[in-house]
Amino acid sequence: MPASASFEQLTLVDLIRYGASRFGAAGLTFGHSYDNALDEATQLVLHALHLPHDLSPVYGAGRVTSEEKAKVLELFERRVNERIPAAYLTGEAWFAGLSFKSDRRALVPRSPIAELIESGFEPWLGGREVERALDLCTGSGCIAIATAHYHPDWQVVGADINDDALSLATENKARLHADNVELRKSDLFKGLQGEVFDLIVTNPPYVTNDETDALPKEYSYEPELGLRAGDDGLDLALKILRDAPDHLSEHGLLICEVGEAERALVELLPQLPLAWVEFKVGQMGIFVAERHDLVEHHDDIKRLADARG
Repeated sequence: MPASASFEQLTLVDLIRYGASRFGAAGLTFGHSYDNALDEATQLVLHALHLPHDLSPVYGAGRVTSEEKAKVLELFERRVNERIPAAYLTGEAWFAGLSFKSDRRALVPRSPIAELIESGFEPWLGGREVERALDLCTGSGCIAIATAHYHPDWQVVGADINDDALSLATENKARLHADNVELRKSDLFKGLQGEVFDLIVTNPPYVTNDETDALPKEYSYEPELGLRAGDDGLDLALKILRDAPDHLSEHGLLICEVGEAERALVELLPQLPLAWVEFKVGQMGIFVAERHDLVEHHDDIKRLADARG
């Protein structure tokens, strides 16, 4: 139904319900911060009306003016007709309880690593001391900045190869006053020679070539550099596994997201002891590796990574 629909949406709940129905009928794809039509419609309504994202449901019966309704419906129509992710329409994405600026310079923040950050990376750190942490492939800076926010005594480096992503991360650093974050340009570890960290966290590209080519239109607004990772999705992850020991302290820890490429990684390196993290919603393709295990299996990892060029 077009934005000029004759019926009246009188309340916030009416608008949200209409948006969710509209999105469902249009067959939109979700997965950029929100995984369903109702949540996306809610956030678009709240944004258009300049209301907080966590507004109490008690205000759902609040009436809207005709001007406010028009603003909401305009956002709905753009979401349906252009297939733009909601976070790019609002310019904001929530990650680990924090508000990040989000635009086409980097992927929309959405990694389940947020749950690890909020739990202090436990039980995986096991109480070990962390002085320096690295977020490799930082993109918008969400992982680095959220980590620094919850651990103000840590020095956190966020590294990325892309200048556009780093410019967005710089804006998010200022937005969240993350003074203990340093942003660096680096092609994986190449710009970090000689630097050692107690914790390395990374969400590198891990979508296969076939999957990237078949992604719904919503993903076309994101930089392909942040998605495509070869025929099995492991082109970057293998190089990270190969080089991480040189940048981890003796008892250092690597946490890496590989998503659906988990199965391919286990098949390639069945002998490598990786702990796969269980989240509130189940396993999400994120592993934890100890430095000593990476060193022990370095030859096998190097052989596979070097073959990727």
